[in-house]
Order: sequence, then C-alpha cells, then structure tokens
Amino acid sequence: KNYEGDQYIELAKKRRVTVRSFKGTTYVDIREFYGDAGDEKPGKKGISLSVEQWQTLVQSASIVDAMVKRAK
Repeated sequence: KNYEGDQYIELAKKRRVTVRSFKGTTYVDIREFYGDAGDEKPGKKGISLSVEQWQTLVQSASIVDAMVKRAK
C-alpha cells in the first residue's frame, strides 16, 4: 500500500499501477514516482484511465501484444 493506503502493483522501481477514486469516479492510474523509499510521491509523468478506457485496453491486449511482437 502507498502513503494514502491505496493498493498498487509495481511495474518497475519507480512505476506503479494504482486504482483510485477521485470526485466519485474510479480511475486506473499508471504513473512514475519520485523520492526516497517510504517517501515516494506521484510525478507528472503518467496517465489516468477511466474504467471504460481500462476495459478497452484490456480487451485490446492481444492486439497490442501482436503489434509488439511484429515491432521486434
């Protein structure tokens, strides 16, 4: 959990996926963090996806995966 008590998934040392609510709307937040361990804060680099946008991304995962494989 982060400093606000939100659960997150760590993608890399300073990148996280967090599900949070803001003004009554739920978002999937993919963001870079800065600061020392235990005192990390969200940076400006990142994106907040609505639940609908997240669902579209998840449904498109196999297409994105195929695009990544072709790009190698």
